[in-house]
Amino acid sequence: MSLGVVIKGSDGVVLAVDSRVTLDALWPGMPPITINFDNASKFLHFSHPHDFVGAITYGTAVIGKRTAHSFIPEFEQNVLSKSAGRLKVINYARKLSDFYMARWQELMPKAYKGLPINFIVGGYDIGEPYGSVYLFRIPDKPKPEPRNPDDFGMTWGGQLEIASRIIQGCDPRFINVVKNTLKLNDDQVKLLMTELRKNLEFPIPYDILPLQDSVDLAIFLIRSTITAQRLAIGIRGVGGLIEVATVKRTQKLTFIQKKEIKGES
Repeated sequence: MSLGVVIKGSDGVVLAVDSRVTLDALWPGMPPITINFDNASKFLHFSHPHDFVGAITYGTAVIGKRTAHSFIPEFEQNVLSKSAGRLKVINYARKLSDFYMARWQELMPKAYKGLPINFIVGGYDIGEPYGSVYLFRIPDKPKPEPRNPDDFGMTWGGQLEIASRIIQGCDPRFINVVKNTLKLNDDQVKLLMTELRKNLEFPIPYDILPLQDSVDLAIFLIRSTITAQRLAIGIRGVGGLIEVATVKRTQKLTFIQKKEIKGES
């Protein structure tokens, strides 16, 4: 399931995601067994001149039998190699969406009813003072949606039950619980959401937040989720190393922390 966080600030864009892949192992005559791998790469980044943009994924772990990251060599060879120079962030998002939609249609069952795979793309356009962030979802919402286009803020997704309580004051399921219990109509639900945000949302000043603080915030939310899941009964879908990178107007995507291949210590 994972947890991905992208923060757009005045100093740059921060992208962060955990490294856990959660799968169900199926054996004949036995119930599914949930297994985790903590060294997966859910951070997508590209070679020069396409290194002022990055993307993170969350949701379903695989397309067919492969992670989204495992397709990057094909994306670079078959798509980015045909682009003359650096693209706009929206064009990277569109090309990623088209590429992964094609892989989905090739490799996923027609009757698939599980989770989709989500992508948050962030980076800088040439000549623009601030970054751009886009969100899309395969297979049902492939059109990239701009996030905070005229402002600064955070885009996140995945297992939000802990992070949402910290930032928004309640679990994402809270609204539906109240709606169904009290039989609220749509207008009442909208009013409730507005009041909850106004009174409970953690007051983070994204427009003045330094880049280091944005990095700290992204790590805090993912680390809090990892720790809380370890202490509770439920799907422990967030884990492993938290990979974090920044992109600035004058500085390409730079990893703050990243997995490394190593042997025994």
